[in-house]
Amino acid sequence: MDGGVGTRSRAAALLLVCAVVAVALNQRPAVVAVAPVLGDLRADTGLSSALGGLLTTLPVLCFGAFAPVAPRLARRIGLELAVAVSLLLLAAGIALRLFPPVALLYAGSLLAGAAIALANVLMPAYVKREVSRPGAVMGVYSASLNIGAAVGAAATVPLATAFGWDWRVALGSWLCLALAALALWLPVAGTGHARRAARGDVPGGGSWVLLRQPLARQVTAFIGLQSVQFYSVAAWLPTLLADSGVPVSRGGLLLGLANLVGAAGALLAPAQAGRMRTQRPLVLAVGLAYLVGLGGLLLAPGTATTVWVCAFGLAQGSGFALALTLIVLRSPTPLTAARLGGVAQCLGYLLAAAGPLVLGWLHDLTGGWAWPVGLLLVLLGPMTWAGWGAARDAVVRTEEEPALSPG
Repeated sequence: MDGGVGTRSRAAALLLVCAVVAVALNQRPAVVAVAPVLGDLRADTGLSSALGGLLTTLPVLCFGAFAPVAPRLARRIGLELAVAVSLLLLAAGIALRLFPPVALLYAGSLLAGAAIALANVLMPAYVKREVSRPGAVMGVYSASLNIGAAVGAAATVPLATAFGWDWRVALGSWLCLALAALALWLPVAGTGHARRAARGDVPGGGSWVLLRQPLARQVTAFIGLQSVQFYSVAAWLPTLLADSGVPVSRGGLLLGLANLVGAAGALLAPAQAGRMRTQRPLVLAVGLAYLVGLGGLLLAPGTATTVWVCAFGLAQGSGFALALTLIVLRSPTPLTAARLGGVAQCLGYLLAAAGPLVLGWLHDLTGGWAWPVGLLLVLLGPMTWAGWGAARDAVVRTEEEPALSPG
């Protein structure tokens, strides 16, 4: 593929990877930083539990709702500029949270969620275009997503305590990271690739037309069902462990540990996927890791808890990274990857947003965690089935490519 990292100087290639990492590090802190300060936030604003919870759910809904906008934006102004726009919107959303009216708190969360939705779709397409063998770079990108989430959750309160910040400044402190990423992205992105995305780069037809093909539906189902696993457990794991006798403080640390183990899985899975003609063994490995983690949390949550949490962390990190990599590998062109990513992430994140609600409802209905965790175990079946189909050696058709061609 022309314009890959291999055609750049070593320094330019390193700077490009650094820019990709900088963008990835920004795609979770603005969302996960809310939960640690939610108590102070509610005490200061008087928000109810439901309205406070909406601040953490709203960005995930935006991930789905705004994902289809990304390929249209990339087609109009180009991938590089579209990513820059997403960083500007993210910075604006974070900045809005610094101002007193509660309405601006929600507006900032909405804007930040929309910005992250754009970057979620655009970055895999950009990597596909700029890197001839995208597996390793997708691994670094996916691992950076996990690291950003872990740092955002773990560092927000300690930073606020160390510097005497209130919750608004604590949330606003992540503005510095967004501006730093933008400063790095602008001079680096596309330096080895003269061609910019234009209308001619995008196959005709809408993104949703792709769902007529089984392969596109399987990619969409895999990313959606594994996202349900992650967001459901991330929302309820500390509570589940606390109900099993694990101290609340340790539950939070274990959730952080899951993210760190997930970063390792996210780094390794895409690199391995890029070397394989079919990624089906990786799909089975992800399913097995989920089975061990969820099975342990169902049968013995208070015993060998660290093992179950690490297994789940490995599954969610490698599973999400594999899902993003499958979008790249199953697409014949970079902006087809943007189209497929927009559709898959739209439906996937909207489905994922329902996961915590359904698990909470089941818990209230049954008074325990057996049925909620059991439901997640049952969903491993269709998730693995979808992944098995999505991992086959093929690419989605476009109007210019009337038949499935080898990946």
